[in-house]
Amino acid sequence: MVFNSLAYAAFLPLAVVLCFLAPARRRWAVLLALSCLFYAWADPRLLLLLGADVAVGYGAGRALGALRRPAARRGVLAAGAAWLLGGLFLFKYLGFAARTLAGLLGLAGLAWQPPAFSLVLPLGISFYTFQSLGYLIDVYRGTLPPERHPGYYALFVCFFPQLVSGPIGRGGDLLPQLHAEHAPDPARFTAGLQRILAGLFKKVVIADFLAGYVDSVFDSLTNQGGLTLILAGVLYSFQLYCDFSGYTDMAAGSAQLFGIRLAENFQSPYFSRSIKEFWHRWHISLSRWFSEYLYIPLGGSRCSAPRHLANLLLTFLASGLWHGAAWNFVLWGLYHGLWLCLETFTLPRVEALQARLPAPAGRLLAAGRTLTTFAAATAGWVIFRVNSLADLGYFAANITRGLNPLRLMAYAGAMGFTPATLTLAALLIGLLLAWDGCALRRGDLFAVLGRAGRWPRRAVYYLLALAVLAAACSRPFGATADFIYFQF
Repeated sequence: MVFNSLAYAAFLPLAVVLCFLAPARRRWAVLLALSCLFYAWADPRLLLLLGADVAVGYGAGRALGALRRPAARRGVLAAGAAWLLGGLFLFKYLGFAARTLAGLLGLAGLAWQPPAFSLVLPLGISFYTFQSLGYLIDVYRGTLPPERHPGYYALFVCFFPQLVSGPIGRGGDLLPQLHAEHAPDPARFTAGLQRILAGLFKKVVIADFLAGYVDSVFDSLTNQGGLTLILAGVLYSFQLYCDFSGYTDMAAGSAQLFGIRLAENFQSPYFSRSIKEFWHRWHISLSRWFSEYLYIPLGGSRCSAPRHLANLLLTFLASGLWHGAAWNFVLWGLYHGLWLCLETFTLPRVEALQARLPAPAGRLLAAGRTLTTFAAATAGWVIFRVNSLADLGYFAANITRGLNPLRLMAYAGAMGFTPATLTLAALLIGLLLAWDGCALRRGDLFAVLGRAGRWPRRAVYYLLALAVLAAACSRPFGATADFIYFQF
C-alpha cells in the first residue's frame, strides 16, 4: 500500500477511527495490527522476515539489558547485528556480491558463472534493519533501556507511517511516544492533514510530472545533446527531492494523526552552501545514523588528518552501498566522500573569507556557494540515477557536446514536453524553492498561514488540493507511481 493510492486514502481514516475507538491500553495492539495489514497489503509473505527481525531485535535487547559481563553483551550485540545485517545482505547484496566475485575471478583468468538469484527485495528492509540495529546499539551503550513489552517493541519497528521509507526512528524518541496516551485533537488532525496535502502536492504534482522527461532521457541516452542531459540532471534533482520529501511529509502527517511526531528528514537542502551542510539537511535521519553508529565510532574528526579523511570516505562508501547494490551507488558514495574530504581543507577558508567581505559581496559569495553546492549535488544525482556505468560514461563524454537549444526543444517536443510544459515545470520548481526559502527563514509555513487569516489560508489549501486532484485525474483511474526510495 502506498501513500498516494486510493487504498491508503480509505485505510488512513479508518485506522485513525479504529485506533481512538479502542481502549487506551489496547491502542498499541490496534496500531500494530493495522501496521501489519499495511505492510502485507502487496505480499503477506513479507511479514515473515519482518516478524523474525522483530523477534530477534526484542530478544537481543532484553538480553543486553539483563547481562552484565562485557564479553557476553558484546556477543549478544554481535549475534543480533549478524542476524539483521545477514538478512539485509541475503536479500539485497548477495547477487551483487556474486557478480562482483565473478568479475574479479574473470580478471584473474578463472571463469565462474554465478547462480541466478531470484530473491525479491522486501519492502523497507534497509530502513527497518537500520532502525532495529540502532536500537540494539543504544541498549548496548546504556543510553536506552531495553523495551520490556514485546508489543510496543514490535510497534516501534513496524509503525506503518515510517516502516517502508523512514524516517529512521530512534528508540529514545519513538518508544516514549508510543507508550503515551494520545487523545483525539482537532488541531493535531488539521496539522497532520496539511502535511499530508503538502506531501501529495510534491509527489503527485511535481515529482511525477518531472519524471516523464527525466525517465525518457535516462532510459535512452543515445544521441542526446549536452543541454538535454543537463536539463535531465537538474530536473531529476528536483524530482528525487519532491518524491522523497513528499513521502516524508505524508509519513509525518499520518503519524501526527495518531499523536506521534517523527524525526524531520529534510530542511531546505538545496539552499545549502556546502556539501557538508547539504548532508545536514538531506535525509537527516540516515545521516545521523551513519554519524552516530559508524563515523564517530571510527574516530570521527578527533584523530589524525589522514584517518579523518579515511573515516569520511568509509562512511560515505557505506552510505552509497546502503542505497543500492550496484557500482553507481558505490561511486556516488565515494563522490560525496571525496567532496567532504576536499571541504575539510577549503570550507574554513571560504567561510572566513565570506565573514570578512562587506555585505553585498558576502551575499554574492553566499549565492555562488549555494549554486555550486546545487551543481555538485546534481552531478552526484546523475551518478545515482544512471542505469549502468556505461550510461554514466556516455553522460560524462557528451555533457559538453550538442549545446544547441533547438536540439533540446526538438527532443523535448518529441517526448511531449512542449515549451508550455517546460514553463510549467520551471514554475513548479520556482514554487518549491519559494516554499523552501520561506520555510528556512520563517519556520513552519502552515503555522504562518494560520496567522494570515481564514481566506488566504483556505485559498492555499484549495489550490493545493485542486492541483493534486487535477494531476491524479490526468492518469488512468487508480494508477499510482511508486516512490523512488521504495527500491532501497
